[in-house]
Amino acid sequence: VQVVESGGGLVQPGGSLRLSCQASGFTVDRYHIGWFRQAPGKAREGVAWFTRGSDGSTHYADSVKGRFTISRDNAKNTVDLQMVSLKPEDTAVYYCAASPGFIGFYYSDYQNYDIRGQGTQVTVSS
Repeated sequence: VQVVESGGGLVQPGGSLRLSCQASGFTVDRYHIGWFRQAPGKAREGVAWFTRGSDGSTHYADSVKGRFTISRDNAKNTVDLQMVSLKPEDTAVYYCAASPGFIGFYYSDYQNYDIRGQGTQVTVSS
């Protein structure tokens, strides 16, 4: 049971990147999936979430709302993060995390996720 991120890289300000979270050992539509990031010297922060279920909902941090889009592909068993209009402050290691959920689960808390990826570096710089 694991998630593996891919798609990071170096991009100029205003550019776009698409990150992918490949799940194995479980199906993404039965799990809450979150994208988090951590910049050097800063605390980890939540970016976007896709809650479990066929009627799962999406949620975004205010800092990325309107620029990032999270999507789920059940056939590929992936959850992607499309990022546009990237800013230097988006530079960070981006992590995917998954959880089946539990009573009292709150999607934005990274500590609630027990399946965590190794991260992929996103650098926004000219």
